[in-house]
Amino acid sequence: MRICVWNVNSARTRLERMTEFLRRNDIDVLAVQETKCRDDQFPAAAFEDLGYEVAHHGLNQWNGVAIISRVGLADVQVGFPGQPGFNKDTDAEQKLEARHIAATCRGVRVHSVYVPNGREITDPHFEYKLEFLENLRQDIFATLESDPEAKFLIGGDFNIAPTDADVWDMGFFAGKTHVTPPERAAFFALEQAGMKEVTRQFTPGQWTYWDYKGGRFFKDEGMRIDFQLASPALASTATTGFIDIEERQGKGASDHAPVVVDYSV
Repeated sequence: MRICVWNVNSARTRLERMTEFLRRNDIDVLAVQETKCRDDQFPAAAFEDLGYEVAHHGLNQWNGVAIISRVGLADVQVGFPGQPGFNKDTDAEQKLEARHIAATCRGVRVHSVYVPNGREITDPHFEYKLEFLENLRQDIFATLESDPEAKFLIGGDFNIAPTDADVWDMGFFAGKTHVTPPERAAFFALEQAGMKEVTRQFTPGQWTYWDYKGGRFFKDEGMRIDFQLASPALASTATTGFIDIEERQGKGASDHAPVVVDYSV
């Protein structure tokens, strides 16, 4: 089963790229982040015409997640237990955002996750990010405690560079989010809960994201912030993987590249 995670930075803008990518790379399941549209705006028909089923969760022009599968799409779940909400006014209702969707695809439970950016270290969004990750960790732990042999995947844009080697220049990121000790600790806590990050072994020294600003892509000034975290039973079946860096090139590209892993399930 070939599974891909991809922050497309607007599904409607990137529709032709997405459909051509599916054709070109023989993708079974595509977990999408940052679709930037409501459910009624998502271009599901274009994927259905290719033989895929679609589950999308979008509330407005921000965030948005989807799972696009040609190997089944069952038990769709929007949001995970304990998922926190956010409002910059901490005294107001903390509304849930469209940052998680899950479905079972031929026996594998696939979660598409768009972790909050964090914005600035002193911003309430930073604490929201850490709470989101901690509650996700608790859900992972509970799932594995209930069924240690469960085959499931948490994949998407984590907005964290877990090591210094995952950014082009640590000096550039001094005092900024994505590289702070609390964020990195939250990421590694997901692995300590039982998950294994499976993409790095196949794509050493590669980036998954290049900012549009400053010509970062052409300077190879990128970050590794998109991952697939697999449960032990699924991770043991990972055979190959790649980052489609060419998909980041050309007019109309997302600022993220697709991250693909093959599982022998």
